[in-house]
This record gives sequence, structure tokens and C-alpha cells, in this order.
Amino acid sequence: MTPKAALKHYFGYTEFKAGQKKVIDLLLEHKNTLALLPTGGGKSLCYQIPALLEDGLTLVISPLISLMKDQVDSLQQNGIPAAFINSSQEFETAKAVLTRARRHELKLLYIAPERLENQFFLELLQTLPVSLVAVDEAHCISQWGHDFRPSYLKLPALLAQLPVSPTLVALTATATPQVAQDIKELLMIPAENEVKTSFARDNLTFKLIKGTDFEHYLLSYLKQNPNDSGIIYASTRKKVEQLGIMLNKMGIKAGIYHAGLSELQRRESQEDFLYDRTPIMVATNAFGMGIDKSNVRFVIHAQVPGSLEAYYQEAGRAGRDGLPSEAILFYKDADLQVQRFFIDNSQADEQHREFDYQKLQALTRYANTEECLQRFLVQYFGQDCPDCQKCTNCTDTREKQDITKEAQMIMSCIVRMQSRFGKKIVAQVLAGSKAKRILELNFDQLSTYGIMHQKTKEIETLIDFLTASGYLKTSSGQFPTLHVTQTGLAVLRNQAKVYARSEKAERNSKQRVESGLFEHLRKLRRQLAEAQHVPPFVIFSDQALQDMCVLLPSNEMEFLEVKGVGHSKLEKYGTIFLDAIKEYKHDKQLE
Repeated sequence: MTPKAALKHYFGYTEFKAGQKKVIDLLLEHKNTLALLPTGGGKSLCYQIPALLEDGLTLVISPLISLMKDQVDSLQQNGIPAAFINSSQEFETAKAVLTRARRHELKLLYIAPERLENQFFLELLQTLPVSLVAVDEAHCISQWGHDFRPSYLKLPALLAQLPVSPTLVALTATATPQVAQDIKELLMIPAENEVKTSFARDNLTFKLIKGTDFEHYLLSYLKQNPNDSGIIYASTRKKVEQLGIMLNKMGIKAGIYHAGLSELQRRESQEDFLYDRTPIMVATNAFGMGIDKSNVRFVIHAQVPGSLEAYYQEAGRAGRDGLPSEAILFYKDADLQVQRFFIDNSQADEQHREFDYQKLQALTRYANTEECLQRFLVQYFGQDCPDCQKCTNCTDTREKQDITKEAQMIMSCIVRMQSRFGKKIVAQVLAGSKAKRILELNFDQLSTYGIMHQKTKEIETLIDFLTASGYLKTSSGQFPTLHVTQTGLAVLRNQAKVYARSEKAERNSKQRVESGLFEHLRKLRRQLAEAQHVPPFVIFSDQALQDMCVLLPSNEMEFLEVKGVGHSKLEKYGTIFLDAIKEYKHDKQLE
């Protein structure tokens, strides 16, 4: 069977996504490979197809229990023998799984990286016919990544103990050039075997909201999108619980998830979300990695995360099925203090804390840029793409205003303060503050003291804009100081002008209207999922249901044309869904 035939037979798709075929070909040639594909780019198929076509067992190193279960459920639905071993199982269950693997009854086995540190398990592993090892969320191996896990660093030495050297594939959706280099060096992947597709997510609309009451916006948004499933991220457990209580009081069913809950509470909350029993999840960043729920229509950040890597990974959990979805970031300067607190109180050494501060500054630049938001993110990961034409910046039609005079005032003040102070102090001087420290440093004697007193509320916003636009730069560290760049000096010398838009007005999302058939099929899917104790998206994705609504298949051959319908799912669900579609079409004719 060819890779394309396996794709259609098992997974119901006729074409590979960008990069998938190249990764698969390299693995079938037994070449170690790094796959850098965006969330929703189909990373799992890159090793699942070779696993089906090659002899032996594919070992998948996966960081979270939830991901293992979802992946295994999906594979089993497609008629592929797969299993997992993790801490949620009894010893006898794990033993039975290993026995199946030893008997060549499994094609894929999922385990956590920490499992490889167990010498007893490692000895058992040496008795298995491992031919391919897939390292998922491979950015965890880099100390410069946003989710470093020490257990990943031990992978090369531990895998070297296997009796036969397996082919290795590392996969991630969020890796800067530095992190990608780390992965290749640590896992001994040749540079020419890196497969990198665009990090752009065409189906995602990025929105940035500033100067708006969050709770009012959130309630309005959820009322306009009542049938959509989404994730709301907050930085602290307290904020998560406050939002969860508020939403439920307002009649919006929402679960909460954070590390302070018991394991049972977290599991129940997660399963309610996966099974569509609770459409909204309010969570800290403890939730999400490996969540394979395909029909998340929006991800809203109530507070800023710690880095653009973390933001892009979390935002990317929306629209995994390829349908239009939204990623909305609420930005307030005050929220940065929470992230600075996390950095200051981390166990990291000084070098890594400095690096974390640089990441936080990059996120601040994102929040204050007037460039395309999608393009800004893609450029951060070392690529480029056209403007998306749909983010809040691309769709802002207001004319730009000449703010050269204000920019010159700010930069002149920074120069006169010898570039030794940060945004708060500079803004105080420009506003004419009589704060004790300002007077002690004799800043009230500067010619720029108080020259922007009529625009006190705008000064810090203007400084952020000038920094994001490259006219200013900040030093790294806990207390970043402001410096004028060469681009800024040209403005100071009247060799260039600066233009900016005024503060953005609030934008409301358009309500999406679903067909009656789509809702009927969703209810049918949920009934089947509950009966089988699997999440609804494991039965069919929203994309598959929408495809059914468009194609209206009337026989098995036509049902196979639906994206995501392979032979196994045709056999299991074809008659049920075909009957439902036939009944719907009959009822419409009678109307």
C-alpha cells in the first residue's frame, strides 16, 4: 500500500497537507527527521502513516496523558491497533499492553518521556520490535524553548540502549530557529532533514483588544456565539475561578482547569469539555498541550501569557479542523506584572531569566504593533507571509495620523535622561510628575519635563508603539531601560516621520449560522460518542459534518468522499449518518 492509499483507506483524506508527504518519505527511507508544522498541520499523520506501512512498532514519546488517550481513541476508530502506557493504568493493564506489543499486535505505542527513566521499563522496551520513534512536542528538549522538560534531555542516551537503532522523527508546532537548532543537535538530526512549512494559520483570525472591559466583551462575545466551543486562558488560578463562577452565574456552562485542582477534578473537567458536555473551558496554561479537540472555534486570552511561543501554541488550539476560528488576546500593561512575578520567582538561573524577559518584551511588541498580527507571529518564528487581511490591524480602516512631534518629544527625553531609565520614569518626566524620585534626580530641570502634560494618559501607549515599530528598543532584564535606535535618530533629526492610528474601538465578532442538518448531525455524533465513551470529535470532526451538509451523500461511495471518512468509519457509521441525511432531505421536501 502506498502512503496516499493508506491516507485514504484509514483516514479518509485524498491529499496530504503541506510537508506531510516529505516527512513520510524521509521516514520510509529510514532518515532521522525534524518536522516543523503548525498546529492543525497534521503532525501525527507524519508518523502514523509510516507506522502502518513499515514492519515493527512505532514508539510515540508524548508529554501528556490526555493526548495519548485521544490519539489512541482516534486510531482505534480508524481500525488501527494502538495503545498507551501511562501512570493512570494499573500494572496489569500496562503489562497486557506490553505483551500485545511483543506479539506484534500493535502498530503504535504511546508513552510519556518520564517512563524511559524507569530502568525496569527500559529493559522491557528492549524486548519490543521498535522500528520508529516519534518525539512529539519536541521543543520540550530545548532549554531555550517555552516548555522545557528535563526528562526530554535524557532521550538520546536512553534510546541508544535499544538493541536496534530505530528511525527518529521529532515534531513540534512552535520552534524559533534557535530551538529548532537545539532539537537537531540533541537528537542528531541532519540539517537537510528538517521539513518546515509555513507557521501561518490561514483559517485563524487574530484579534488584539485593548482599552475594553474584558468581562463585558466576553459575555457579549459568548452570547453572539452560543453554539461554539472555546478556551479562555488566564494567568492565575484565582482569575480562572472568578471567570468560571461569573460565566456559570450568567447561565453559560463553563468548566475550570488549573494545577490547584485534584487530579479527579481536572480529569472530569477535561472530559466534559472534550465530550462537548461543557462548551467553554476556563484554564491556566496547565491545560491544553496535546488536547486534540478539533472543533474549538475560539481561544481567548484574558491575560497576556509569558511569551509569543506560548501564545501561538495556545491560540493554535482553535480551528484544528481547518474551519474559520478566532484567537483573541486581551492586553493590559498591568498583566505584565504577573508574568514578571513568575519570572522573578522561577528556579531558572540568571541567564534564563534574562531570556524570559526578552520573550516578554517580544510579546509586548506584538501587542503594540500596527503590522499584520499573523505576519508578526510568523516572522517571529523566522519566516514571512503576506498580510492576512482579516486581523484587527489589517481590517483597521482609520487613517494614520502624523505623530512625529510626539515621537520627537519622547525620544528627546530619553536621550536627555542618558537612556538609563524605563518607560514609567520617562512617562512621568514627560507628564511633569512631582513624584519624590523625579524631583530627587532633578528631572524637573530637564527641558522635556512636562512637555506632554496634556497627553498624560497616552504617553506609555505611544512609547510601546514606538518600541514595537523599531524607533525605540529596550534593554533586557528585570528593569528594562529605553534606548533610541538608528531609525529613531532619523526621526529626531527630522529625516523621517512617524504615523500611527488612534486607540482602537471595540469590535464584535459576527455570529456564525449553522444549518439545521449540521445541528442534527452534531446531536447524533454526541449520542454515539457518549455510548462509546469517546470525545465527539473522535467520531467525526466538525469539518466532516459540514462536508456532509454540503455533499449530502446518499450512498456509501458518496459518503467516502467526505473529508475524514475512511473505510473503518464508513463501516461503523455510514448507515447511521446516511439514514440521518436521507431523513433530513425527505423532511425538507415536505416543507
